[in-house]
Amino acid sequence: MTVLITVWGASPGVGKSTLCAGLSQRLTDTGLRVDHFREEEILTRAQFSAVADEFKATGRVALETLIAATAEFVDAVVASGDHVVITDALMPFVPTLLAMGHDEETIDAFMTDLTEVLARLRPVMVFLDGDAESALSRAVAREGEQWLDWYIGKLAAYHVSPPVADAASAVKYLLRERAVTLGAARRKNWGLIMIEGADELSPGEVLRAAEPGPPPCRRRPSHDFSDLRPE
Repeated sequence: MTVLITVWGASPGVGKSTLCAGLSQRLTDTGLRVDHFREEEILTRAQFSAVADEFKATGRVALETLIAATAEFVDAVVASGDHVVITDALMPFVPTLLAMGHDEETIDAFMTDLTEVLARLRPVMVFLDGDAESALSRAVAREGEQWLDWYIGKLAAYHVSPPVADAASAVKYLLRERAVTLGAARRKNWGLIMIEGADELSPGEVLRAAEPGPPPCRRRPSHDFSDLRPE
């Protein structure tokens, strides 16, 4: 069964994309067939074309559209024969659902449907935890102050709850996003790998923490991908 590794974090700047790239390379080097689904590919992957079109046309995406696109994605993954798919901030779409104003009851019902669609895969969430304010500062140092203005403006335009108007309120919102994302994964029994203090770790340390094995900064999940072997 193909393992779907979905990487999330407490905030932008915590190292999700760097971990995805490193993990993809490391698993490929072991002989596994790996598909690295980068965050920006949501607009170009064929299975998510209806999602991209709907969002461009209306600024929103129906829950049914997300479920249908995910079903197409699962079909493509199964047909590919890949051992692992690594996705950067894709499923379970919680930030998107919050941005569209859905409450936690609706998100939980959506997660039930999503988990059923993913039944032919083995979902594992790697969550890079840490201080959201510190991680945001890292993102600003990398991208520049204009990035922070863009990010705050994006959240403000979506009218998320709690509302965002500055960096401090963005951190408060990110705490809610974190809680809803982790709660959804745990209630639906997704494998969960928590990497604590990721904002204080180097990329190499984060990669080692995400790999099979029990380093101190990692909580072992109920299911992980340590039993993968190339055919």
